[in-house]
Amino acid sequence: MEERALFRLQDMKASIENIRNLLDGRSFDAMYGDAATRAAFERFLEILSEASRHVPGEWKSANAPSIPWKQIADLGNHIRHAYHKLDAQLLWNIYENDLDKLDEAVRSMLARHGADR
Repeated sequence: MEERALFRLQDMKASIENIRNLLDGRSFDAMYGDAATRAAFERFLEILSEASRHVPGEWKSANAPSIPWKQIADLGNHIRHAYHKLDAQLLWNIYENDLDKLDEAVRSMLARHGADR
């Protein structure tokens, strides 16, 4: 289980980096106006969400208890099943306000469990 969790943390780290590479230097309007960019952003968030489901709860509570893990896990379902009514501004707020904290939590867990590559 630990190996699987480490792989999922690596997936989360990669998704965060992909989101940053995709959106850094862009405005909300530029992202929203480009269907391919918007779809890629949503997909990276979906991967991030799904991967978070495979990280043990004790790791989450020990390393990042302030992260809303349930909301992160639920986000993927919302993207998959309610794609037609996604709030793009809400997703953008995740990028602007929450991604750094999540990145710090993921990196902390990777470092603590000896797999920060």
